[in-house]
Amino acid sequence: MAVVTISGNERGMENVDEIREFLAGHGIWYRRFDDVDRLGDDATEQQILAAFDEPIGKLKAEGGYTTADVIDVSPQTPNLQAMLDKFSKEHWHDEDEVRFIVRGRGIFHIHPRNDDAVFRIQVEAGDMINVPRGTLHWFDLCDESRIRCIRLFQDPAGWLPHYTDSGEDARHEPLCFGPRYIPTSS
Repeated sequence: MAVVTISGNERGMENVDEIREFLAGHGIWYRRFDDVDRLGDDATEQQILAAFDEPIGKLKAEGGYTTADVIDVSPQTPNLQAMLDKFSKEHWHDEDEVRFIVRGRGIFHIHPRNDDAVFRIQVEAGDMINVPRGTLHWFDLCDESRIRCIRLFQDPAGWLPHYTDSGEDARHEPLCFGPRYIPTSS
């Protein structure tokens, strides 16, 4: 499940309703699906899209999305660092960025234009998020450098990032939370 953390605030939000309400205040919607584990790690793009055909069809109708695909990123992805560098700098898009995480974890950093503090949304399998067009943001993978997600597009050609060159992204660590960060009792 997603975790939302506001820069300068040690409190993280993990309650689905609290996360939805907070993100909605920034024009971002968040949905949670608990049945993504039914797909094996070797599921094909077609199998993944077929498994979630109903919610994807509804989203296409709601948001005017014309196409959906699956992106699969792992440490074995050719030119991984160059690809990640494109997403880890603050930017915005001319259309919504919709992601439904099927495997892995990552962090969306959101920089509200109204001078609110930057906040991060750590997403994992089962999380679906829509970062609206024009929203300043950047994305990092967690340490395992693994994510597989369904992407929805309004323009079949996909979207291009418009970089801000603000340097804001360099002021925030791409720190992911999870069981490996929780100390074990002796």
